[in-house]
Amino acid sequence: MAVTVKQLMEAANAAVPKVSVDEAKALMAQGALVVDVRDGTEVAASGKVAGAVHVQRGLLEFKADSEMPTHDPAFRKDRTVIVYCASGGRSALAGKTLKDMGFSDVRNLGGFKGWADAGGAIDK
Repeated sequence: MAVTVKQLMEAANAAVPKVSVDEAKALMAQGALVVDVRDGTEVAASGKVAGAVHVQRGLLEFKADSEMPTHDPAFRKDRTVIVYCASGGRSALAGKTLKDMGFSDVRNLGGFKGWADAGGAIDK
């Protein structure tokens, strides 16, 4: 049975809890991995959350899977992962994908603008 984007988003939002900027900062202080899933042009234009790893959404599975030669060792299933994008949609879907891959603690920060507007540190 085919699913709609609305259904995919509902499932993603149900599986991946949202996290506030303050909650994200606290989790980062405890060693959470922050992942920017926006396109490279978006990151180049605005910067990214300080310390975040940039992995475009389309490459996420290949970086997160420890059996792939392209695996990024920052992705560990015992580590909290915080994902974000421009508005929260792609990060919700990316977070759901990580949950499906066995990452147990995945959170959605939502959009980069919310982080920047709250005075979060940015790497340019």
